[in-house]
Amino acid sequence: MSFVGRSRAEEERMLATIGAERFEDLLAALPRAVRLERPLPVGGPLSEIEQRRRFRAWARENDADRAVSFLGGGMYEHWIPAALEALASRSEFATAYTPYQPEVAQGSLTAIFEFQSMICELTGMEVANASLYDGATATVEAALLARHHTGRRRVLASAALHPHTREVLRTYLDPAEVVEIPERDGLTASAQLERLLTPDTACLIYAQPSFFGAIERPEALHRAAHAAGALAVAVADPIALALIAPPGASDAAGEPGADIVVGEGQCLGNPPAFGGPALGFFACRAALVRRMPGRLAAETVDRHGRRGFVLTLQTREQHIRREKATSNICTNQGLLALRATVYLGLLGREGLREVATLCLQKTHHAARLAAAIPGYRLAHPGPCFREFALDCPVDAARVVAVGRESGVLPGVDLGAFRPEWKRRLLVAVTEQRSAEEIERWAAVLKRAGGKA
Repeated sequence: MSFVGRSRAEEERMLATIGAERFEDLLAALPRAVRLERPLPVGGPLSEIEQRRRFRAWARENDADRAVSFLGGGMYEHWIPAALEALASRSEFATAYTPYQPEVAQGSLTAIFEFQSMICELTGMEVANASLYDGATATVEAALLARHHTGRRRVLASAALHPHTREVLRTYLDPAEVVEIPERDGLTASAQLERLLTPDTACLIYAQPSFFGAIERPEALHRAAHAAGALAVAVADPIALALIAPPGASDAAGEPGADIVVGEGQCLGNPPAFGGPALGFFACRAALVRRMPGRLAAETVDRHGRRGFVLTLQTREQHIRREKATSNICTNQGLLALRATVYLGLLGREGLREVATLCLQKTHHAARLAAAIPGYRLAHPGPCFREFALDCPVDAARVVAVGRESGVLPGVDLGAFRPEWKRRLLVAVTEQRSAEEIERWAAVLKRAGGKA
């Protein structure tokens, strides 16, 4: 898509319309100390040919386009069907925005309704919204809902949650009101719950699977949260839910599951852009729907009995009185949610289960290969899904450097999150990776750790 800037005459006409003599007059409210007084170091102007050539050169610098990727940590490289690209590239989807006048956006509302229905089925919940910005902010919205619902302020967050998600929680909330549950063996340390679940706790937040790929047994977490009068919030991976029991489902004893299930939907038909855009999903029990953030599309009939769709709920502050608004979320990730809907529709139940099964099998195959290499060991016992943490005999940064030289991105250096993890590598293995590629990855580990 090409962009044509404003001409000088157009700028002057715009300024005259608002009563300003020059653009700098619009900056009068900004202190001079924070203004940039020199031109930006941007070359050009460039012709369209030159600009396209520069963009292509930048794209070629992306290692992930040339190397075999075992990167994960929240963004994953899954197969994207060609049919999805063909459908999502249609011009009506590229230009459609969040519907504010539902009667003229039936196609968009239909897609949103299907997305919500699929998320409900995956999570085991009763209602889902039209999507949110990303998994981390969806987690924040879950905490805000829980605080509003319970009248309490304190939020318990598992240390096995993604570190970025915990940082976002502390950014949105008062950091003193976000308390971590310790992590043990890559999972939430449930033995600490009785001490941490105080009467002012609004919710308990955990990940399924954890940041390290370990699979939680969340029944004890749900029971403990509910016994303390708090809500249970699961941050779930949607592809894992093709094999793992939905967090919202009741356990074998009939005890209720999670009250809210949120997560990151990038893995559903969206590329690993590593920076966005991403796709947050949010599902909850029907009893919480009046406080659910964002918007909800629902099915109805018109006066002639014809099936149609409407926006039935919008808690955005522009639509209801500000003091009653439960969220400042203004929109939904329409195009990315559409891609997720098409992806799930093309794969179906069995196709999604096959993707999840391949991830599971290949991850455990890679983990067995790594554990057999002298000096390497799995950081956590127990089953994992698509991802595992590997303790290395050398710094993980060295393993990453050796891998890049060999055209392999061997994983995420966890030392970037905590200094004591500098010899720990987080490895993701999706259905995209072949047996030969996994062997190449194992060879990288041998070369990197051979001199330890």
